[in-house]
Amino acid sequence: MIYSFKNYTPVVHESSFVHPLAAVTGNVIIGRNCYIGPGAAIRGDWGQIILEDGVNVQENCTIHMFPGKSITLKESAHVGHGAIIHGANLGRNCLIGMNSVIMDDAEIGDESIVGAMAFVKAETIIPKRSLVVGNPAKVIKQVSDEMIAWKTRGTQLYQQLPADCHESLKEVEPLREVPENMKMQEDVYKTLREHFLRKQESHIKKK
Repeated sequence: MIYSFKNYTPVVHESSFVHPLAAVTGNVIIGRNCYIGPGAAIRGDWGQIILEDGVNVQENCTIHMFPGKSITLKESAHVGHGAIIHGANLGRNCLIGMNSVIMDDAEIGDESIVGAMAFVKAETIIPKRSLVVGNPAKVIKQVSDEMIAWKTRGTQLYQQLPADCHESLKEVEPLREVPENMKMQEDVYKTLREHFLRKQESHIKKK
């Protein structure tokens, strides 16, 4: 659902996908290959919200701000299910964990990872490549090359998702029985723990 507000009409690049059950309102600019999931609310009624290329905003997320503020979610920012971004700026290729809250005038540095259910207080400045957890959120260590590679791979799946949705997503009536020989989806991505275990196993085999 795309809404104009006080003569501000959202701008959405044709390569991006906004789910019909999401709401995008007012002064919102969405770049290329962005994914906006069902239940997400991106409210540019009081200020401008910019999503640069490759950003994903997943199910039931909220993005808003105080009047007169403008915020940017930089290229490849990844906003997990149920997160709230209120007046904060997100750095390039960062990850915001599920159900976390990022408050006004906070700055999340490039390639930082904010853990699930973290609370980042207003005006907090998170340096680049920081791993952030807790309530209130604190930096506990630096993000490794391995961790950011894993995150980047996950975001690439979401950057492919808009094209997949444009191609195959459609409203249908449900089936009444499970089809015979129904196939499972491909195992194309691992949890971080599984990712590290696979790397260790591969390293041992090489020895």
